[in-house]
Amino acid sequence: MHDLVAITPLGGRAPKVERHGPVTLTEVVDTALASVASRLGREADTAALLENVLGAPAPAPMRSGGATLEAFWTGPDQWMVEAPFASHEDLASRIASQTNGCASVTEQTDAWCRFDLQGIRLPDVFERLCVVNTRVFEGGEATRCSIEHLGCFLICRAPDHYTVYGPRSSAGSLHHALLVGMRSVF
Repeated sequence: MHDLVAITPLGGRAPKVERHGPVTLTEVVDTALASVASRLGREADTAALLENVLGAPAPAPMRSGGATLEAFWTGPDQWMVEAPFASHEDLASRIASQTNGCASVTEQTDAWCRFDLQGIRLPDVFERLCVVNTRVFEGGEATRCSIEHLGCFLICRAPDHYTVYGPRSSAGSLHHALLVGMRSVF
C-alpha cells in the first residue's frame, strides 16, 4: 500500500503565506475549479445553466461574480467556476450533469495554482507585474494577463484583495514574481 501525501503547488504540506510590508501573499489550495464553455448556438442555454449554478447571472466580459458559487469570465461564452473544495470536489461533474448538451465542462482544479494578495497599494504591485490598469479596479473585475511570461487570470475581489491564477506547473516562478513585485513597492 502506498502512503501518498498531498502537496501544495509550491511543494509544501501546508499553504505558504508570505508577508512583506502591508501585503500578505497566500497560496490558496481549497478551491475547486471547472471551466464552462458554451457550445455554438447554445449560448443562452449556457447562460441559464450558469445562473442556476451561481445563483446569479453569468459574469459579463471581464467580470467575476456569483451568489451561491463564484465564477469569472475567461473569454467569449466561457467561464471558470470556483467553489470550496471541501464541499465541491466533484464540481465539474456536478455542472456537467446539468448541461443537457449546451456546454462543455472541464475539470480544472489541479491545472492551476492560486495566490491571493491582500493589503494596501495593490495596484502599485501589479503595475510592476502586468499591463493591466488595476488602478481603475473597484472589485468584481477579472481579466487574462501575462505575469513573468505566464498566462494568468487576475481577479479583483475588492480593492485590497486580488487573486492570481497561473499554471500549476509554474507555481514557483509565479510566486517569486509576486514576491518581487511586493518587495519592489514596500
